Amino acid sequence: MRPSQPSPLIDSTTRLAVLPQIRHWVLWPAGLAAGLIIVGLTLSAVRALTAADLGIDQTLSLNHTAFLTAIALTLNALFSPLGGSFLLAVVCLFLAVARRSPVNAAAVGAVSLVGWLSSEVLKAVVGRHRPDASLLAHPLVTERGFDSFPSGHTCLAVSLSIALYFLARGTRWQRLTMIGGGLLSISVAASRIYLGAHYPSDVAASFVASLAAILFFSGLWNRYAASLLSRLGLIHRPDLCRESV
Repeated sequence: MRPSQPSPLIDSTTRLAVLPQIRHWVLWPAGLAAGLIIVGLTLSAVRALTAADLGIDQTLSLNHTAFLTAIALTLNALFSPLGGSFLLAVVCLFLAVARRSPVNAAAVGAVSLVGWLSSEVLKAVVGRHRPDASLLAHPLVTERGFDSFPSGHTCLAVSLSIALYFLARGTRWQRLTMIGGGLLSISVAASRIYLGAHYPSDVAASFVASLAAILFFSGLWNRYAASLLSRLGLIHRPDLCRESV
């Protein structure tokens, strides 16, 4: 798999008119999605696997600290549906207005949303129950239902991190963005287990779910977005944005 390189004919304000794309952008995401569904259904059906998962939640529930709890609850609010929507709006508005790059804003927003919403699709298909709060020593949030696999909070953190990495790719900010995004994603994932809202396997699946959705979306974006952006007057000569991979 080889990602595409940004076109030298696209300036910094339209650099995401072309997204990094793998060669088999339909096959690989489809395989990853199918694997996730199989894993999720297996975890839901085999109680022993869920019991092992729950053991980690229970251990963390016995070892809360005020500092870690404050961080976890902050991340819980920031990457919630309401908080996450506000966060994405701020990022996109900053890119569109302050940085005068509506193309980059649209791409970052679209990539983040696609990866985030992939969790909702898998939740509906898998239907895994949430950790039972009554089995935890000190549950910090109480979430019920059959929407545990994967974690929406983690999918948003991973997706936003990937989108910002795409934006920084090829610049002096690339390494810092990659490291910062990785640390943020891991922190949000760990916080979901710490709070008792998800099993460890839920948050692990979130990384794969977001990546698979974004890999597929990148192929669609590169095939169809250029002509739309051209019609909107945001870029010129969309043929320059088509790259063979």
